[in-house]
Amino acid sequence: MSIKVDIEKCIGCSLCVRACAQNAIQIIEKKAVIDLEKCNLCAACVEACRKYSAISIKKENVADGVDISLYKNVAVFIEQRENVIAGVSYEMLGEGRKLADQLGEKLVAVLIGNDMHNEAEKLIKYGADKVCYYNGESLASFLDDTYSKVITDFIKDEKPSIFLAGATATGRSFIPKVAAQNRCGLTADCTRLDIDLQKRLLLGTRPAFGGNLMATIICPNHRPQMATVRHKVMKPASKNEGRTGEIVVHNIGTDYINERSRILDIIKEVESTINITEADVIVSGGRGMQNADNLELIRELAEALGGAVGASRAVVDAGWIPYSHQVGQTGKTVCPKLYIACGISGSVQHMAGMQSSDFIIAINKDPDAPIFQIANLGIVGDALQVLPELTKSFKEKITV
Repeated sequence: MSIKVDIEKCIGCSLCVRACAQNAIQIIEKKAVIDLEKCNLCAACVEACRKYSAISIKKENVADGVDISLYKNVAVFIEQRENVIAGVSYEMLGEGRKLADQLGEKLVAVLIGNDMHNEAEKLIKYGADKVCYYNGESLASFLDDTYSKVITDFIKDEKPSIFLAGATATGRSFIPKVAAQNRCGLTADCTRLDIDLQKRLLLGTRPAFGGNLMATIICPNHRPQMATVRHKVMKPASKNEGRTGEIVVHNIGTDYINERSRILDIIKEVESTINITEADVIVSGGRGMQNADNLELIRELAEALGGAVGASRAVVDAGWIPYSHQVGQTGKTVCPKLYIACGISGSVQHMAGMQSSDFIIAINKDPDAPIFQIANLGIVGDALQVLPELTKSFKEKITV
């Protein structure tokens, strides 16, 4: 957007000066002069000058300054931790491959890390036509500013029409910054992606209004069209050993980096159960577990089944368990083969994060609890009494 003062209409009344919270306007020779470095285009001065209409803000069509026809192909950000590609990245490859095929374009994977050449080659087998690998010691661990700069440079060089990333802690942290730097839209936390073939637009669908409705968002005038996608809602790509493709390596030196923060130490959470986003079995506890000590019953059952420990938001907010275990719209979306909800009534937000599980068992004292509406099997009873019996029974069956 741009702001303009019509000198012919301005009478130097100072109403705009008083309205500007940024102290960006001065009256010079009886005319308003705006300091564009201070102005944040809030339009308060436009409202104050409504009587004279001397100040106007023009919303520029970014497409006028960008040739959209130059942008093509689908790009996906490949997330990695300690040189291991994250599971969500295979989901992005699978979904990206589908979109690229619909458009008749290529799928480009963007990998940032250090000494990951073998992983770059693996991405071709999982559906990428081209891999842009940014390699350097300073890229081994995720840092917002560094990764944002790399992806922004990638977008300027490759000009993808669509850019996808996982809606993980990493993706949510820096992808909005990339969108802002490239002056393009971002549809966050999508649960479904599709293509309008007639207009060749990305259709990003996400929950809105607390999950009570689904909104489909388009970005017709900006490129790339960006979206982050929830983990465990898309099918991962299948490996094809016969696929071939192009790998472009960009070696990044330390002079490239201008980071405002640095990593002092990484402290890993010590857990006897596996990560909930990768688990085939999840046992989750809610407010009905009554206190933090009773979550040990959840953990015992999870360990007996070789699964992970989950929790509702109420349990996390109470400080009974770390946020990394939270399942739901404001936590993690999971899709295990078996989900056992213990003492969870079933808020809309929680069910949005686990309702795609293959089989759901709900344990709750309230027979009218909403969780029973989506459960395959419901047990009406006190979870504190039911869980020990379940754990004992499973242990006996498993050891036989």
